[in-house]
Amino acid sequence: MKKALVLYSGGLDSRLVVRLLQEQGYEVEALYFTLPFGCSCPICKKMDNLKLTILDATKEPLLSEYLSILKKPKFGTGVGINPCIDCKIFMFKKAKEYADKHGHDIIATGEVPGQRPMSQTAKAQKTIDKEIKFKIARPLADAGFSGRSRKKQMELAEKYKIKYPSPGGGCFLCEKQPAARLKHILEKNLITEKTLSLTMIGRHFYADNTWFVVARNELESEIISKFKTHIEDDKGKPAVYFSKIKDKQKALELQEAYSTGSEDREKFKEVKL
Repeated sequence: MKKALVLYSGGLDSRLVVRLLQEQGYEVEALYFTLPFGCSCPICKKMDNLKLTILDATKEPLLSEYLSILKKPKFGTGVGINPCIDCKIFMFKKAKEYADKHGHDIIATGEVPGQRPMSQTAKAQKTIDKEIKFKIARPLADAGFSGRSRKKQMELAEKYKIKYPSPGGGCFLCEKQPAARLKHILEKNLITEKTLSLTMIGRHFYADNTWFVVARNELESEIISKFKTHIEDDKGKPAVYFSKIKDKQKALELQEAYSTGSEDREKFKEVKL
């Protein structure tokens, strides 16, 4: 039996591709990427009778490789610091390595032309295919699916009785507001497997070569409290992470400034990321 490897997000399109290839007689395996900045959907991973393999880019050695792409994307970024084309190339190359090792005949995705403005255009796909140096199968595109509407896909899902999650979430890298902050943190090499959880929470500050993260709510305080260098939340005062022990005093000042009812925040304006 021929073997197909499907790059699988767990969403509607990738589920349809799995079913289409199974109908064509392929033994299908799904390859799911856990990406560092909210691009993944853990609740989407399950599909009945499907072998699933996970490549985790939130952990080493893939994390460092992924961060190097963010620092210097070959094909630019979108409105945030999202290197969508480079990200696809990264995943496709890793998929090829896996497929070669495990004897898959084809690698397929649920990509549809025109669905994503940066990475799913004819020009972008031509660039991606040239970079990866092998042919990606795009069954939905070959079947004539295009554009942002999912109406046809939903009709096909109904025909096959495929259940799928509602679209939601997105890539944190696409958001304009935290882009400058993330860029600064990346340039300072502050993101590691351990500190990754801090990057998408809290208020961020950088002073005297120290990174500070101030919690905005109880959940963020819980995350920060797992780190050795932190100030506990207390009576309306948020937890604060600080990357260097010597700057504990400034962390205390930040905690006081961002406590309930405090108005003493202006002095930290210049060091806020």
